[in-house]
Order: sequence, then C-alpha cells, then structure tokens
Amino acid sequence: MPETTVAPTSKAKPKPVAVSAPAFEMPKFEMPKFEMPKFEVPTAFRELAEKGVAQAKENYEKVKSAAEQATDVLEDTYSTASKGCASYGLKLIETTRANSDASFDLMSELMTAKSYSEMVELSSAFLRKQFDAMIAQSKELCEHAQKVATETAEPIKESIGIFNKAA
Repeated sequence: MPETTVAPTSKAKPKPVAVSAPAFEMPKFEMPKFEMPKFEVPTAFRELAEKGVAQAKENYEKVKSAAEQATDVLEDTYSTASKGCASYGLKLIETTRANSDASFDLMSELMTAKSYSEMVELSSAFLRKQFDAMIAQSKELCEHAQKVATETAEPIKESIGIFNKAA
C-alpha cells in the first residue's frame, strides 16, 4: 500500500491584507453671495413700531399685575374658606356632642324610672327640650354658615370693586 502523508495544517488564521480605498470627499459647494439691498425704514414707521412695543410692554405689565392681584385674592379667599369650614365643623361636632350627651342622660334616667308613666313623662320632657334645642342649634349653624360665606366672599367682592375702578 502506498503511503500518504498529510501535511500539517497551521491553526493560525491568515492576516487580512490592508487595501487602501480611495477616500470619499464631498464636492465643495459655495453659496453665491447676493448683495442685500440697503434700505432705510422711514422714521414714521420706526416711531410707530417703538410706540407699539412700548404699549405692548405696558399692557403686559397691567395684565401681570392684575393676575398677581387675582392670585392674592384667591389665596385669601381659600384661607378664609378653609378656616370657616373648620370652625363650622367644630360647631357641628359640639352640637352633636351636646345631643349625644342629652340622649345618654335620658337613657340613664329611663333606667332608673319606677313606672311606665314616669318613663313617658321623661321621654316627653326630653323630646320637648330636644326640639327646642334643635331649633336653636339649627339657627346657630345657619347663622355661622352665612357668616362663613360672607367672610369668604368679601375678598372677591373687594377685588371686583378694585378691578372695576381700574378698568
């Protein structure tokens, strides 16, 4: 049998050959130079434009000032309204507590009643007393709500008066 020999192969990778490619260049383009015509703005137009700019600045300042005043009024109104609502809530809690205390007092009196007629008498007296108290409490809460509404609306009314005078 004939002998065959295999040549050893190298495991090294062949190195790439550097080929220089021609560089791509953009063609140079120059803008044509146009002569701009020289003209002057007439004095009347210049003065009119200056007056328009000055008036626009003045109007901007007026609007800015009015917006700042409106913001202040809204802040005052919100502050007054939140304080008024908090005081109304406290007044409502106070009323509820008084009514609850009166109801618990009635229950303790009913527990110690000796007869049915005494229970009816205590219940009737309680109902008369609570009816009168309810009318007084409703009147007081209504007056308080009106006071809060008036105090809340006052800054708005004043600012409307100021804006009407300014206009």
